[in-house]
Amino acid sequence: MIWRKSTYSGGGDGDACVEIAASPTRIRIRDSKIPARATLSFPAPAFAAFVESVKGGKGDR
Repeated sequence: MIWRKSTYSGGGDGDACVEIAASPTRIRIRDSKIPARATLSFPAPAFAAFVESVKGGKGDR
């Protein structure tokens, strides 16, 4: 599984963020400070809908 961080993670090691790993059917999310701990997993279409709602400004309510 390939984990990646946002390019907006900040300075230093960029460890104050979350990382994601994508497969065709699932998106997994973990805390970059403690990567060995549990991950969250979402169906890919649900995560895509979430990202689109945040991009559209609907996530600020």
